[in-house]
Amino acid sequence: MASPEVPLLADPDMELDQSLTTLEKFLGLLGFCQHTVLRAALSWFAFFLLAVALPLAEIELSRCSGCEKLEIETFELEILVSRAVVAAVSLLCISRNLRKYGIRKALFVDRCHGHMTQFRNQYIKKIRVFYWLLASWFGVCFILKAGREVARLMYLHNGSWWLSIILFSASLLSWSYLTLLFLSGCALFKLVGNLQIIHFENYGKVLEKDLDVSIYIEEHMNLTFDLSKISHRFRIFLLLEFFIVTASQFVALLQTTENQGIINFINGGDFGVLSIVQLVGIVLCLTAAAKISHRAQSLGSIASRWHALVTCNSNDGSGSGIVDNGGNAEVHPSGSLSVNYSGSDLESADYMSLPTNIHPAPSKSSYQMRQAFVTYVQSNTGGFTIFGWIVDRMLINTIFFIELSLVFFVLGKTITVTVR
Repeated sequence: MASPEVPLLADPDMELDQSLTTLEKFLGLLGFCQHTVLRAALSWFAFFLLAVALPLAEIELSRCSGCEKLEIETFELEILVSRAVVAAVSLLCISRNLRKYGIRKALFVDRCHGHMTQFRNQYIKKIRVFYWLLASWFGVCFILKAGREVARLMYLHNGSWWLSIILFSASLLSWSYLTLLFLSGCALFKLVGNLQIIHFENYGKVLEKDLDVSIYIEEHMNLTFDLSKISHRFRIFLLLEFFIVTASQFVALLQTTENQGIINFINGGDFGVLSIVQLVGIVLCLTAAAKISHRAQSLGSIASRWHALVTCNSNDGSGSGIVDNGGNAEVHPSGSLSVNYSGSDLESADYMSLPTNIHPAPSKSSYQMRQAFVTYVQSNTGGFTIFGWIVDRMLINTIFFIELSLVFFVLGKTITVTVR
């Protein structure tokens, strides 16, 4: 009797490869994958067609008499320049990384990485989060943009409805293309950060293993080396996008506060949509960079707690692994030590699990090696840097207060209150 055929299980690597291939195809549709001269030429031709020629033609054909007081054409030209510049920076920087390193190395999902089997499912989940994040924010902004275009169509309509509908569609097409370019670049940077955070969060589990200290140092060196490469590849992108968005926001602020005419949803609504899109992109980038930095900086505390737990267990004569730390430790049948966290700690962005499989140290030399390892980790915290500046909460707070001061300065120069 023949044995029943056992269905072959799908290769887990195939699912990850399929996710990366789908992601590469999606980025290729937007023009990021410029692996050949022909594809690069087509990508930039599509950019100038959809980002420059089409909106300029739409603005010219939608001119109307009696709209001078609203200054619609003037506002739309400035908004178009802001949208096109941030999208061009995103297209230029991201396409360069993909062309030079490929999709796997650009995302630091290397086939030869020793942890790929362990992290495969987490990689796939993070890639799905990329699509969800991009679709959700693009959908919200698209609704706002469509509403503004409908109001503008109703106000400026003075001829054929067919022409108005064509101009309406052209405006949404151009805006969607530029917005997807900008948000995709920001979301892709966040994806790189999320994939790298997986390795940082796993470092505590690596310390649970009874390995030589040199292996822990080597793993930490690999993490910091990858983080330095991420900083090097994306620092120009982040810096240019930040400066361009800042300049764009101040131009919008000056235009709306100095204008002596009528400001309403028809002529000023695009300023609001532009601001939301650009701020969403910058927030995605800054939060991703800050999260990477804080994960890297938290490795020092993880290593020091691991060293303390191993030392306490090695000095325990009974070998039971019971340590009195104020009631926060529990004794398990296996002799391991765990720490209880409050709900707020679990929700903290810096939370990382403690090692639970602690092995006693046999000699004083092991203590000295662990102490040297902890000193090394605490002295090389690192983080995402932009020309030496670590992007963390302190830097973000500094940027926020500087921007707020500049906003109040501009408002003080453009808005005056006359007191009689």
